[in-house]
Amino acid sequence: MIFFNSISISATDTSNPMASSSFLTGERAVVALFIAWIVFSVPQSLLSESLSLSLLSLLALSVEISVDASSSVPLSHFFKTRPGASSGIFLGAVTLPGVMVSKLIQMSRAVSLNQSGSEELENLQLLYWVTSASCYTVLAYLCFIFYQQSDSKNCATSRCSLSCIALYFVVCCVSFAVKSHCGWYTAAILLWLFSHGYAAVKLIQNILHTFPACASIGEALLATVGLVIYFGDMLACTAAKSHGYFTASKLVTVPYGIQRSEVSVIIQGLIIGLLLFPMLFKYVLQFLERASLASSRDTVDNHMRRSCVFYISLACVLIIAVPSWMQLVQDFHVHPFLWVLDFVLSEPLKRLSLCIYWLVVIYVSVIRFYNISKSSKIERILLRKYYHLMAVSMFVPALILQPKFLDLAFGAALAIFLMLETIRIWRIWPLGHLVHQFMNAFTDHRDTDLLVVSHFSLLLGCALPIWLSSGFNDRPLAPFAGILSLGIGDTMASVVGYKYGVLRWSKTGKKTIEGTAAGITSVLAACSILLPLLATTRYVQNWFSLLFAVTISGLLEAYTAQLDNAFIPLVFYSLLCL
Repeated sequence: MIFFNSISISATDTSNPMASSSFLTGERAVVALFIAWIVFSVPQSLLSESLSLSLLSLLALSVEISVDASSSVPLSHFFKTRPGASSGIFLGAVTLPGVMVSKLIQMSRAVSLNQSGSEELENLQLLYWVTSASCYTVLAYLCFIFYQQSDSKNCATSRCSLSCIALYFVVCCVSFAVKSHCGWYTAAILLWLFSHGYAAVKLIQNILHTFPACASIGEALLATVGLVIYFGDMLACTAAKSHGYFTASKLVTVPYGIQRSEVSVIIQGLIIGLLLFPMLFKYVLQFLERASLASSRDTVDNHMRRSCVFYISLACVLIIAVPSWMQLVQDFHVHPFLWVLDFVLSEPLKRLSLCIYWLVVIYVSVIRFYNISKSSKIERILLRKYYHLMAVSMFVPALILQPKFLDLAFGAALAIFLMLETIRIWRIWPLGHLVHQFMNAFTDHRDTDLLVVSHFSLLLGCALPIWLSSGFNDRPLAPFAGILSLGIGDTMASVVGYKYGVLRWSKTGKKTIEGTAAGITSVLAACSILLPLLATTRYVQNWFSLLFAVTISGLLEAYTAQLDNAFIPLVFYSLLCL
């Protein structure tokens, strides 16, 4: 719609970040097609969301072009980003808002079929506006710092960016004013959106400065907005449960889903508690150092003291603080971890059998591939793709047979990964060195000693489409988006492209046309096998939409220089929901 008037038809090399100064690159073309398909699928009732998504896309594209094309003010002048990657601002800014609009389209179908209430649709709309406002605020911040320092200011680009920001604010105000006749409610919602935007700006600054050279701007933006939404949801839920008058006045209602399952509350409590734990641990260490309780000339003794403090603090968070929050928001009749035990044992044969199967697969795969990585000359990228296949063998049976249990298992696995990465970063005895040594055997150019993201991105890439599909879902393949795109498509593209690829997408890139074709074909073949197994559902998947979704996600894998494990599943999921 709006931003497509400024896009030409030709595409150029995107695998080389320096080539991104061209107006339209392969990555930008694929992302533009992704947004266009969503915008043209929006019903008339979601016109304001469609317009704001178009404005966001135009703003993100103009900011990315300005930043990547600038020679006077390079990106590294402000942030030390991941080497070898373009800024990725366009892709990073539109991915989560695109997911939210796709969910809105799906939820509007549910309302029309009387499968869901209008209140849930309104809450999802508020979630979209929170997501887009966070992206807009970060983009406005990037515009400000870039144009403030730039010697050669592009007036046309500046006017375009300012116009997009102003128009977005107008659309946002009009949208909420039409839905509510109370001016104070509109003002309160705008304040709620601004608080998320401000938090997003502060968080992305902290991420890029705390973890230099670990992410591009687009990757950091995706992580930032996701975390802000997740923390904002927790705060809103806590406020609504703690103060009933908030809900009554709708000043601060729980905006992201009316009904919460016990599993979702347990996952949210664990993840947020473990994300906040490093800051708590840092403050505890500083307090002990000031109190001279942890000071020692013997570095070994000091290290042991720090490790003891770590484990004691972690136990307090996981046993006391996190379960207390869970009890507050969900009213568990027993301790939440006892509820988890009861949940697992409610179907002991199926769920315990799955646990045993997962442990056997993990043990055999880890031992096998770790030994190969130390003694073999097999390319590390191929070894890492074997873990993608392992994910397929583990998650597909569970998603078909025990989807609720798989939700909980993903949360537990993510919590374990967070604990291990924290232990690795802080070098906590006795596991810190061992975990670092093991992780180092499977890292690639996107990982650093400061932060290893590959295992997080693979797990979240498989888990997020499943978590997002909770509730109404009339697209049976949507929960499989991450498993199909990463476990099958990305794996086949890498293996075939590495072994048999000849025709490259660009002169400087490594991705081949043969690999992309193999990835697309393998995903379509897997879908043709899965659909009969899912035929018990009364909903069907349109094959033309499926072909478009698979093709776009395959082309994105071929062109993007960003962390594909993070972006491809979300893009694929969004298109499958339409």
